[in-house]
Amino acid sequence: MNENLFASFIAPTILGLPAAVLIILFPPLLIPTSKYLINNRLITTQQWLIKLTSKQMMTMHNTKGRTWSLMLVSLIIFIATTNLLGLLPHSFTPTTQLSMNLAMAIPLWAGAVIMGFRSKIKNALAHFLPQGTPTPLIPMLVIIETISLLIQPMALAVRLTANITAGHLLMHLIGSATLAMSTINLPSTLIIFTILTLLTILEIAVALIQAYVFTLLVSLYLHDNT
Repeated sequence: MNENLFASFIAPTILGLPAAVLIILFPPLLIPTSKYLINNRLITTQQWLIKLTSKQMMTMHNTKGRTWSLMLVSLIIFIATTNLLGLLPHSFTPTTQLSMNLAMAIPLWAGAVIMGFRSKIKNALAHFLPQGTPTPLIPMLVIIETISLLIQPMALAVRLTANITAGHLLMHLIGSATLAMSTINLPSTLIIFTILTLLTILEIAVALIQAYVFTLLVSLYLHDNT
């Protein structure tokens, strides 16, 4: 009960060296691959899920936007596996770090925006000033639209960080309450443990949904600029 509530969010170290890089590189090792002509059920299910996800995200894109399909599929797999591994006991979730999420969001957002300015500069500039805007409101709307554009990567990163962090904190609090009540009242402990089990199932869903939402928003930014 005396454990720091935010101890699980501290970046781990090994012999004084940061281990976050090794943790980030670990999830891709869990993705199974096949060297045979006929795949097993696991590989087949994995390929079906990847195909379904990529089809949903890339249907609205043109030919130029579909060149990002491999990057977006890799992104959703990486975020999903990282979030799921963070639900294991005594593990570390890199996506609870705002710095890492910004490191993913800013380059992808910047790449989409730069592509829009290079290929469709008139349409990109038109977003800053909606058609039919009264003349006195033009400076204010340009400032507002510029701020809304620049805040997009921050919104991406904060949304992912907040959702994953909130779930981990809630699981930590309910788990601590379950441990404390186990020596006091057994029926109450069973009720709290049932709540913890349901919350864990919910967090698994949240981990997958947040990976999909992050990638889908990047895909929408790309669609607006291609």
